[in-house]
Amino acid sequence: MSDPTRPISSDPSLEPPGHEMTEGERRAIEMVEASETGGRKLFGWQAWLVTTIAVCWCVFQMYAAQVGNLDTLTMRAIHLAFAFALAYLVFPFRKSPGNPQTRVPWYDWILGIGATLTALYLIRQYPAIATVQGGVLTSTDIWVGSAMVILLLLTAWRTIGIAMPIVASVFILYALTGPRGLIHGDLGPQLQLHAGQTWPQVVGQLFANTEGIFGTGLGVSAQIVFLFVLFGAIFDKLGAGDWFMNIAQGLLGGFRGGPAKASVLSSALNGIISGSAISNVVTGGNITIGTMKRVGYSAEKAGAIEVASSSNGQLMPPVMGAAAFIMAQNLNIEYRSLILAAAVPAFLCYAALLVVTHIEALKLNLRGLPRSELPRIRKTLLSGWYYLVPLGYLLGTLTLNPEATPERIALNTVFLMLGMMIVQEAVFAQRDGRGARQGALEGVHKIVQAFEGAARSMVGIAVATAAAGIIVGIVTITGLGFGLADIVQLVSEGFRNVLMNVAGLIPGVDPATIAGFGAMIVVLFMAQLIALILGMGLPTTANYILMAALIVPIIAKIAGYDNTNPVQMLPVHMFVFYFGIMADSTPPVALAAFAAAAISGGNPVATGVQAFQYELRTALLAYMMFFNPQLLLIANGKLNGVPALDAVFMIVFAFIGLVAFSAATLRFLHRKTNPVQMLLLLVSSFMLIIPTHMLYNLVALGLIAGVYFWQKAGSRAEPPAGLPTAA
Repeated sequence: MSDPTRPISSDPSLEPPGHEMTEGERRAIEMVEASETGGRKLFGWQAWLVTTIAVCWCVFQMYAAQVGNLDTLTMRAIHLAFAFALAYLVFPFRKSPGNPQTRVPWYDWILGIGATLTALYLIRQYPAIATVQGGVLTSTDIWVGSAMVILLLLTAWRTIGIAMPIVASVFILYALTGPRGLIHGDLGPQLQLHAGQTWPQVVGQLFANTEGIFGTGLGVSAQIVFLFVLFGAIFDKLGAGDWFMNIAQGLLGGFRGGPAKASVLSSALNGIISGSAISNVVTGGNITIGTMKRVGYSAEKAGAIEVASSSNGQLMPPVMGAAAFIMAQNLNIEYRSLILAAAVPAFLCYAALLVVTHIEALKLNLRGLPRSELPRIRKTLLSGWYYLVPLGYLLGTLTLNPEATPERIALNTVFLMLGMMIVQEAVFAQRDGRGARQGALEGVHKIVQAFEGAARSMVGIAVATAAAGIIVGIVTITGLGFGLADIVQLVSEGFRNVLMNVAGLIPGVDPATIAGFGAMIVVLFMAQLIALILGMGLPTTANYILMAALIVPIIAKIAGYDNTNPVQMLPVHMFVFYFGIMADSTPPVALAAFAAAAISGGNPVATGVQAFQYELRTALLAYMMFFNPQLLLIANGKLNGVPALDAVFMIVFAFIGLVAFSAATLRFLHRKTNPVQMLLLLVSSFMLIIPTHMLYNLVALGLIAGVYFWQKAGSRAEPPAGLPTAA
């Protein structure tokens, strides 16, 4: 599941000019609203209440960033209180796309008020808990803390699905189990790593400090993520999303398979401001999927390309979803260092996806759209050049000014765009004869809509990070991470011994090197499966928090890395982050695939399977980053330490390796590959992605060239096929 970072609207006025929304598109929008921004369609005073709470939340977050000195726990508790209030107002317990609820039932009023009061209680009581009580909870504190834990799990159930409450509940039961715990029992020497906790001890860990619910995840959500989500919502409301789409269509729409390439480029551009795969599918797919089908892509392939390109939007700096901000906190590095490190893999990921769309166009013998139907590039650029001002400020300041904090940069960008919104609408209204005053009022109305959309989108992120804090808090007090590391290490050692024996039979091979590499692959593959499985039911942020708490330390231990060294740990964190993102296109859940299929009219499972095939290059890229940290610009023991010339060669070789891998997995280069050609392409791709001597890189290039000319020679005897005509 992806993280919602911008609102989706089914308002017909927001449709692109000349585009009439289809029933499938409307279903997809309702699906996204139900899962990401709340499916209730309220009216009257209840709708006004939601808007008021949402705007107040945005104003509070902007104020907190402006003053910059709010108490840590107070800020996090207020942040969660707003999330509780909106969650029970706009997220029904039962999601029913196409039949939304129009009022808030009485029991949701009770649950929402109760959940909000538990957070407000902690704000009032925490100074006494920390000073007067010496950290010891009173019976009232325990009752309120218990209510918060239970209500948080219920809130998570209705906002992000049942998976997180189930996982968190299992961890709570684990903490309570033991000879001295609430639940008497013994889980065996590998798992019974603590004596067991009483319920007051568990509540104290989760409720009354910053190591549980109010931990790093919720802190990053409150301090940084909200402002970037607000930035994305306002930027999209300005019209930048449609502008990006028009640029992509104008640049690439006329080439072979052009609509698919335009989909990739527009998703990459939207990924700069949005970290939500599902919302990107809906906002971009309502145009790109239809045009892809027009030029000859099947419904499933068109939907799959949109899913793959939208999912990868979370890889694009600077937003990258909420998980990236938490990653920077976990690694204790500046966010600018993280986005610079992530830039090369993100570029490679989208460049390889462009190759995938081109290969599919070659396989299907497709053409592009007529140039007469495409936006004029010069006219499009001139119509929206000013959108680059806030984007340029954000990117430039993030990367070039180490003194500025991400939250302050985002806040300044928000202020800039608020002014731009009012001026833009005033100019448009004056030009249309409605008067600048009327336009300015419409600009204010759009700002309120953007504020509400951002706040509703933040509910899932805030609740997910708070609920994930339950698991992190349990891992901290039980030492569970050490037990899991021992279990995985036993499995790894077993594979290592087997590989040592096998490698010893091969002359001229170092058995220790082969065995160590093979054991590491096994551990990474296990981590990959866990991330994919968790990602089927968890948002990317919650998935990453769990993987960072449980799996990352295991990988680091087996690889011999120092947990406190960000240079060594960044590839590990990026590895689990990438596979968490892939879950959006992994069947059988793959909500993004279901949204794309609703628009395309294709089979959702087949769409998900096809998207997963396209996403295999992302999986390969995750392994590339782990075994070749230079892709993250890591060299000489420091971040951003790769010389410019070395970086160019590295990027070129990695890109060619991804091209070879994509051609092998799609079974097509110049024409359909036979098994020998596919094997040669796979071998050459692996030679290029794992750092070796330059001679091996040249051999790999020779193999790829050999396969290409082999196919080209074989195709000379075949008559050329005519290109299909766009409908």
